[in-house]
Amino acid sequence: MPDKPAPGKLVKSDAEWRRELTPEAFHVCREKGTERAFTGRYWNDKTPGRYLCAACGQPLFDAQTKYDSGTGWPSFYQPIAGDLVATEADRSFGMVRTEVMCSRCDSHLGHVFPDGPAPTGLRYCINSVSLRQEPQDDGGPGKD
Repeated sequence: MPDKPAPGKLVKSDAEWRRELTPEAFHVCREKGTERAFTGRYWNDKTPGRYLCAACGQPLFDAQTKYDSGTGWPSFYQPIAGDLVATEADRSFGMVRTEVMCSRCDSHLGHVFPDGPAPTGLRYCINSVSLRQEPQDDGGPGKD
């Protein structure tokens, strides 16, 4: 009998993911690909708000923790909460890195490195295509 997914875990077939994601998002999120540096939608974005998983919508990073790392990918020094992302060793391409995934749907987001700014010293280097931005509500006229 197959193992049951953890409570709250989102499990879909590759066919379902292919229907829901763009080809590039499927390649990055489900096949652990990467987008080219300085080409993603959010690498240089400074809009206040949150960044959600592009595949399942789970909130992952707050724009207040985003910074310019000079790498060409969106970089954050911490997730909104530690349990929203999962990590595991990535030994692909002859390197040892730490892969970052969405804890809800296991989508590949990018990698985390120990060369970030204070207060954490971490650099979550994330593919733009793995993210969906949720701009901060400005609370202006007509807002409830």
